[in-house]
Amino acid sequence: MLINPTSPHPGDQWLERNIVDPSLKNDTNIILETKDLHVYYGDHEALHEGDLKFAEHQITALIGPSGSGKSTYLRSLNRMNDGVARVTGQILYRGVDVNQPQIDVYEMRRRIGMVFQRPNPFSKSIYENIAFALRRRGMNDKQQLDEIIETSLKQAALWDEVKDDLNKSALALSGGQQQRLCIARAVAVKPDILLLDEPASALDPVSTGKLEETLTQLKDQYTIIIVTHNMQQAARISDYTAFFNLGRALEYNVTSKIFTRPKVQLTNNYVAGDFG
Repeated sequence: MLINPTSPHPGDQWLERNIVDPSLKNDTNIILETKDLHVYYGDHEALHEGDLKFAEHQITALIGPSGSGKSTYLRSLNRMNDGVARVTGQILYRGVDVNQPQIDVYEMRRRIGMVFQRPNPFSKSIYENIAFALRRRGMNDKQQLDEIIETSLKQAALWDEVKDDLNKSALALSGGQQQRLCIARAVAVKPDILLLDEPASALDPVSTGKLEETLTQLKDQYTIIIVTHNMQQAARISDYTAFFNLGRALEYNVTSKIFTRPKVQLTNNYVAGDFG
């Protein structure tokens, strides 16, 4: 599919999207896809070209300058823009368009979970932060809860740090631990996909490193889509990278190619730090 050169900018090179890895050409591996996606805040069109496909068990980084549309795009994937923006086009999760009014949004968000920019643990114990959503879904067996909470905390690489303090307030954890607790809370309900919007932006380098290790391990079980301003982070942990600019997904490819041989001059300028 050709990117439509509707309003070319100086230095831009229009290209055919060429996903090199054959996994993104094989529809059996595609878990999520957007077609003709547009997002409007009132009369302002914040996103007007976002046709992307995501393969299972891969990490995809969405990069681009502030206001480029990447967070708007991410939040559309599990309809976090409902009530805030008007979203048109298709969001196909396993072939089902979840951007339809009859969709059970709460069930869809269980399958497409989200971790936000700043940690948002509940004002409850570490244990109850995870148990709360499970109980809301009718799970009350303590042994089952204990097992899921332990598994989720292990998946989030937090178990060894908190296993003796599960009744401690989650608000007493460090920022990095709170963010990993939010990941544990998200994976406890067994989603297919994890969306993360700048999850390390408020973390120190050590906590960021632990978070990146956690995400790298989680991709064996989940499909991960992450918005990040950190180019080194995108290069370290992602398999694919999409570069957004002015409300468009301008280039999408294997991460190594985006960072070493981009086909669009604006992409090259951005990853090289020569942008704006």
